[in-house]
This record gives sequence, structure tokens and C-alpha cells, in this order.
Amino acid sequence: MTQSFKRVLIKLSGEALIASDGFWLDHAILAKLAKDLAECVTAGFEIAVVIGAGNIIRGAKVAADGRIDRPTADSMGMLATVINSLALESAIEAAGCEAVTMSAVAMPSLCETYARQPALHHISKKRVLVLAGGTGNPFFTTDTAAVLRAAELGCEAVFKITQVDGVYSADPKKDPTAIRFDRLTHNEAIARDLKVLDTAAFALARDSKMPIIVGSAHSPSSIGGILRGEALSTLVAP
Repeated sequence: MTQSFKRVLIKLSGEALIASDGFWLDHAILAKLAKDLAECVTAGFEIAVVIGAGNIIRGAKVAADGRIDRPTADSMGMLATVINSLALESAIEAAGCEAVTMSAVAMPSLCETYARQPALHHISKKRVLVLAGGTGNPFFTTDTAAVLRAAELGCEAVFKITQVDGVYSADPKKDPTAIRFDRLTHNEAIARDLKVLDTAAFALARDSKMPIIVGSAHSPSSIGGILRGEALSTLVAP
């Protein structure tokens, strides 16, 4: 699959950071992802990143038993994305590339508060822009935040970096007969109820005509290979 994107938003799964012993953060994986991102900037890409918090907490799951209400649980999840974002920012800086965390939830003693114009300035200066706090509202996932920020910042595509090398008809780790798709439309992804992005994120991507490319964090050619179209991935586009 050949791509010619320059400004992109990368959505990273929080689960990708989990260590093999179950600890919430694998420093080797974090360093690898940071190195990949730094190399992508050197190669000429302008990059924003949204990272989930599934390695720490999922608001919907915490709220499922009813003991914590959903808005509170989602707020806990937003705070967890700030933890991951600060860890990623630090690792990117250690890899020799400038990075800045901006949060939709104001916490100025820790990071900048998200605003579109300063964010555009950072990304134009070849800094990796790490976007924390989701949309700043409960009931919206980091998938939706990723598509929203991509549209706001003039990104040409959203790259979702997951545990698998594309979109499948079912979980390939559980169903060996799962079919892998090379290309889908947004409507097909919604109609098939494919769980790569949530429905709200797919709908927003469809309405803004935003391509979604799904690839694996464990690709031998790294994130850069997916961005350049050299690694296996699935394109979801109009």
C-alpha cells in the first residue's frame, strides 16, 4: 500500500505498553516506540500522537459494575492518558527529538493545556505533539479524540497502531479463520461492527473524509514502515 502523507496523527494503544510480566509499562517497548517516532520526524513527517490508557484503566470497564459512575470513571481514564503521555514525551526527548504534551484536561503544573493554535505551532516546528486527556469529556473514547484532533490539526490520516497488522473480521488471536481486509470504506467498517475504532470515531472519520490506516506496533519495519506504506496494514477510506 503506497502512502504519501506528511502530517499524520498516530493513535497508540495503551495495551501496547504492558510488560510481559503484567506491569503497566514496559520501558523497552516505550523506548522503541519513541525511537520510531523520532525517526519518522527526521524522515519528514509531522506527527501528533494520541495514546490510550488501557494499560492502566478503562473508564467503561470500571463503571460497568455500577459502583463508580461513568463520568467519574471516564475522568479517571483521562488522567491515566496523561500518565502515558508524559512517559512517551520523556522517551521521545531521550531519543533526541523535541516533544510536548498538551492535555484537554487543564493541569498546567504538569503539561500545556490543549488549544488548536499553539498545537499547530508545535507540530509545524517538528515537535512530536502528544495529546492527552481524550476530548476532555466523558463518554468519548481516545479513538474519537484521535479523529477529532486529526481533523482540527489538518492531519491527512489517522494511523492506529495496535497489536495486529490490520483489520480482521474477528479477533485473529481467538479465531484462526478470521479474514484480514486490505481496504474498507468507513461505512463498511461501521456496518460490519469491526472493533478497531468505536462507531463514533468511524462516523467522525467518515464525515471528515479522514483515512484510517491500521497496522501493528510489532511490525519489523516499525511505525515508519507503516507510515511509508511498506508494512502490512489496512486502509479504511471513503
